Amino acid sequence: MHQVAPSIKRHLSTLITDTTAMIKVMIMTEKTQAAPRAQMTMDNTGSSPINTTHAKRSGQSGFTLIEIMVVIVILAILAGLVVPKVVGQSDRARIKTTETALATVSNALDMYKVDNSRYPTTAQGLEALITPPSDAKNYPEGGYIKGGYPTDGWENEMQYVSPGSEGRPYDLFSLGADGQQGGEGQDADIYAQL
Repeated sequence: MHQVAPSIKRHLSTLITDTTAMIKVMIMTEKTQAAPRAQMTMDNTGSSPINTTHAKRSGQSGFTLIEIMVVIVILAILAGLVVPKVVGQSDRARIKTTETALATVSNALDMYKVDNSRYPTTAQGLEALITPPSDAKNYPEGGYIKGGYPTDGWENEMQYVSPGSEGRPYDLFSLGADGQQGGEGQDADIYAQL
């Protein structure tokens, strides 16, 4: 994020400078084109000419079509720069939340093992961190995780298997955004680092 902010600031600064110059040119163009179109008429007495274009314009206020179009283009450019950055941050935040939750539950599993000389079985699952299993020797009051074990960044339950694959004591993982095994990107499974 620290590398993105200066880049966005440079783009916005250039965009604002260019837009200001374009608006000045449009205003000057509008003034030079309006002068020849001014029609001269006589006042009610017939003695002095009146600029009817100026008389009509002085009572009106608003923006020209060109000015409105310039603002719309500026907003579209800003949206094109900012929206992809914001959307990407949301996905990364969910993944980071999941990694943090997995680390919290992994630490609780390690404390369970210290107190009971083994990890909970797959059948006991993560519920063993909240409610004492019948064979638990030393179980702290309130369990190992207060308020229930956390969910992943997509509000899905974490998966627990003991013993784990490849010689690990257990596998603790999230199924990702799609809630199904496998996947790529944000749908990929995220495993606790043991």
